[in-house]
Amino acid sequence: MSDSPRCDVLIIGAGLAGLVAAHELTTAGKRVAILDQENAHNIGGQAFWSFGGLFLVNSPEQRRLRIRDSAELAWNDWQASAAFDRLDDEDSWAVRWARAYVDFAAGEKRSWLASHGISFLPTVGWAERGSFSAEGHGNSVPRFHVAWGTGTGVVGPFVESAHRAVDAGLLDFYHRHRVDELVISAGRVQGVRGSVLAEDDASRGAASSREVTGQFDFEVSAVIVTTGGIGGDHQMVRRHWPARLGRPPRSMLTGVPEHVDGRMLDIAGDAGARLVNRDRMWHYVEGVKNWDPVWPEHAVRILPGPSSMWFDALGRRLPEPYLPGFDTMGTLKHLRTSAEIAEYDHSWFIATQSIARKEFALSGSEQNPDITERSKREFIRQRLLGRDATDPVEAFKTHGADFVVANTLEELVEGMNSLADEAPPLDPATIRAQIRARDLQMDNPYAKDAQVMAIHNARRSLGERLGRTAAPHKILDPAHGPLIGVKLHVLTRKSLGGIQTDLDSRVLDDDGEAIDGLYAAGEVAGFGGGGVHGYNALEGTFLGGCMFSGRAAGRHAAATAG
Repeated sequence: MSDSPRCDVLIIGAGLAGLVAAHELTTAGKRVAILDQENAHNIGGQAFWSFGGLFLVNSPEQRRLRIRDSAELAWNDWQASAAFDRLDDEDSWAVRWARAYVDFAAGEKRSWLASHGISFLPTVGWAERGSFSAEGHGNSVPRFHVAWGTGTGVVGPFVESAHRAVDAGLLDFYHRHRVDELVISAGRVQGVRGSVLAEDDASRGAASSREVTGQFDFEVSAVIVTTGGIGGDHQMVRRHWPARLGRPPRSMLTGVPEHVDGRMLDIAGDAGARLVNRDRMWHYVEGVKNWDPVWPEHAVRILPGPSSMWFDALGRRLPEPYLPGFDTMGTLKHLRTSAEIAEYDHSWFIATQSIARKEFALSGSEQNPDITERSKREFIRQRLLGRDATDPVEAFKTHGADFVVANTLEELVEGMNSLADEAPPLDPATIRAQIRARDLQMDNPYAKDAQVMAIHNARRSLGERLGRTAAPHKILDPAHGPLIGVKLHVLTRKSLGGIQTDLDSRVLDDDGEAIDGLYAAGEVAGFGGGGVHGYNALEGTFLGGCMFSGRAAGRHAAATAG
């Protein structure tokens, strides 16, 4: 049995939220212990692997691109997207977190990030472009700011802070310590119990041993839970999959490491924490199998621009607003609830080389080495010069199991059919007719086709025109070839619900009372309040939610602990 650590606050989870909380605590001179079931290679958690997108409002980057944004516009977008409908119950704290977060994104957030050495690409991306309604889901303007260094660069300053705190004797890591129980008595946290796992030198993100070699029982008076969501456990995803999204796919890909298992949610619930909005989750529909995987079923997401044509498993073009990059959850619902296609687990992109070159970004720090390594030279070479897409995208075109490249549409469809034995074969003539109908809309700078209108609209933004949205062209124009077909899968990613917390990240019980000394931050808390995003995210809000809620937990614990 391990001796209890000498600490003022114990943090469960060495991901971004936990590291930010630790930074706040050690900066205030508090002693901290961080427990994590994985080894030291995994410090930074899931955030390390992310693209590094952050939601900012009225930023200098936006203003330089002549994007007019405001807290009022962002809050209008957030409310319309979140569609909070449990305001007297499960959303009572979530909506307050949402308001606070939008104010943070429009105010202190950028300067706070800059104080930690985090800077951004000069262009601003337009994620979740929305439902074609001022009162509906989506971002009215580009707000997706990619950090130099990607997620690795966002995590980096807080990893360095943790290492400095270790050197100063203020922080201890307890790797391979898995918490199995929160000990709570008389409304106050008393400690944690759990298992010591066998030493395992597995590389970052890879599956590690679950062999138990010992037990621990730590007495502490303050605990911060920052253990992430459920995306790595498909059984748990299916258990909480909501009826409104139809039936879950028989086969899904995994966008997070295996250790993102959600187990602390039920452990917290068993200890008296209130769990809310567990039916809300965020899974992508543009997942592709990773030809060079790190973890089992490892997949990446294509972050698409607006120009690829999207077809269902039967070869029918998806209706608006289910266009690439517009409405993630709406598209997922369409694919899973439309009776004639719900039995199939895939859909298709058809694009050109010109589209792939400018519009195919891949999720993940490892898929964007030019940005991760902060190489401006490589960024310019790969993203602004030449006909090729980025090196990782070209590698997927060559090696990816879901990619088909061909010079003619007939060859392309033949290759696509070879990847989908489970569905009726696509008819080349039917696909051609739909592509030709859209191609005819490309002869003018205006059109009746919603997607073509969206392409023209996007290119009115300087950042989109320079680096994200391809010049309008006909799919069947050989000058823009070859043609590219991509089989797309559902990719598990985020929990949008979780432990309910107040604005100080204090965990609430079923009576709405704070459990003394117990906090939760990051994805395990629905990124704050048990569901700050409601039903839909605006993107760039996940890393920021980890930092904002982790900061709140650390600051309050620093003021009250010890």
